[in-house]
Amino acid sequence: MSSIRPAAVAGIFYPGSAHELETTVRSLLALASMLGACAASAQDAQDTVSRYWSDRWRGWHFYEDPVPGERERPPLPDQGVPAAPPALPSKAPELVEFERLQKTLEDTRNIAIMRPTEANVRRYMELESQVVARASYFADVAQRVAWATPALDPTLQGRPVNAKALEVFEQTELVDRSRSIAELGKDHVLFFFYRSDCPYCHAFAPTLAAFQARHSIQVVAISVDGGPIPGFPNARTDNGIATTLKVTQVPAVFLAQPFTGKITPIGFGVLSESQLLERIAAVSGPQARAMLPGPTQRLALPQEAP
Repeated sequence: MSSIRPAAVAGIFYPGSAHELETTVRSLLALASMLGACAASAQDAQDTVSRYWSDRWRGWHFYEDPVPGERERPPLPDQGVPAAPPALPSKAPELVEFERLQKTLEDTRNIAIMRPTEANVRRYMELESQVVARASYFADVAQRVAWATPALDPTLQGRPVNAKALEVFEQTELVDRSRSIAELGKDHVLFFFYRSDCPYCHAFAPTLAAFQARHSIQVVAISVDGGPIPGFPNARTDNGIATTLKVTQVPAVFLAQPFTGKITPIGFGVLSESQLLERIAAVSGPQARAMLPGPTQRLALPQEAP
């Protein structure tokens, strides 16, 4: 009769055999697994029932209101892809050719300067000759266009270049200026500052006397040193106005409007009649008011006995 030895597993004493112990352990493990599965199923069922019956405040279960944070946001405005900038218009072929020719000419010249060999200089001169020929042809065409279009002809604008036309122009201009100065002489005078020992003043005096007679504008001679001068027997002695006007050189001529005290310098030194006409017309014309800074001064002119 065989004896059965007790078995021990994991420090646990078991009175049966090892085979019986193993069988018992497997049965216990299977039972524990089944109990765990049942417990999990029961818990799931309980959770389902609990969620189903205890969450009636959530509304109908087949359609739940969305969580406020999960509501659909309004779609953002379609920003779209930024439009590409409009393409720049392509340059005219003539401009492309001009820029290429200009760059080639510059590069060829620079090469010839930095390395002035015969071949480099010849290449630059040949290219320059082509450019000059094109420019000459342009000038010829422009001249023909000007001849056919008076508004574009520079010889018909302003002062003529033809000798006969220039003579007519100057004569017409002289008459117009003389007429305007005669009108100006109604309320303006010319101040003529001189010194009795100044030869230039004596040379200039006859021109001013003839100018006064021809253009009907009074010339008031003012002697800086108190001496006389031929042609102006009623010359006045300077009473300080020369110092006020900073007359440091004679002869000197000023255009004055006595009742307003406005005085404008015309010039210093000996002047011709045509120069006097031109300068007086320039300082008395409408364009003279736009001159900044203007040379005109305003003085309180002293009243002298006639």
